This record gives sequence, C-alpha cells and structure tokens, in this order.
Amino acid sequence: MTFDDRLNVEFLKPRTWKLIDPLSYESKKLERTFVVPAGFVTDFASVPRGLWNLFPPTGGYAKAAVIHDYLYTYGFGLSRGEADGVFLEAMEDLGVNWFTRHFLHKSLRVGGWVAWRSYRKRDAAMMKGEEDAL
Repeated sequence: MTFDDRLNVEFLKPRTWKLIDPLSYESKKLERTFVVPAGFVTDFASVPRGLWNLFPPTGGYAKAAVIHDYLYTYGFGLSRGEADGVFLEAMEDLGVNWFTRHFLHKSLRVGGWVAWRSYRKRDAAMMKGEEDAL
C-alpha cells in the first residue's frame, strides 16, 4: 500500500470537502511522492449524479480521487495522461476492482480535459500576471 495516511475530511457543502490532515501517496510508476496538504478542498470523484449508485463520489477510490484532484489543480509539471495514470495506479493500490478503476480512468480520459484545461489556463494567467508585475 502506498498511501500512508488515513483520509480525514470535513464536509463543507454538497460535493465539497476539506482535508483536515495531509494525505500522501507514493507513485511507484512516476517514482514521486505527492502530499496533499491539510486545507485542500476536493469533490472526490467527479461522477455524474445519475451514476452515483454505481460509482459514488466517495467510494473505495476516495483517496485516489483526492490525489487526482490535487494533481489536476496544480499540475506539478505532469501531463494530463500522467495525472490520470496516477489515479489508475492509486485505485489499484487501494484494491478497487478492475472494472471500476478502468471505467473511471477511461471516463477521465474522455472528459477530464475540460478541468485540466481550465486549471492550466488559470496557471498561464497567473504567470502572465506575475510577468506584468515585473
């Protein structure tokens, strides 16, 4: 198991939770450890409401979803494919069954670009703002 921490969150509002304690994950494939700090806000798995009976946002893949949200939010020099790969790897480490982890991963590959692009545009705007300030 490559998760060292228990998941401790505070409910803020529907589809929004805040980490009370940090959550760390060691990706063996990327040979990197990611530490999500306390205070990070997540929606867990971004599953459409109509599929919650099969794939609840806070299912057995909740820790993997938090790591993935963190990677999408900040990028850390990863490609979108690498971030999605970490999600798949983490779900496997958590013992999530093959069908569920591959369904969620493929769904990300189809629709995750919207969120990824939004965060990267935000990053670019922040960098531009810093350059303009110089």
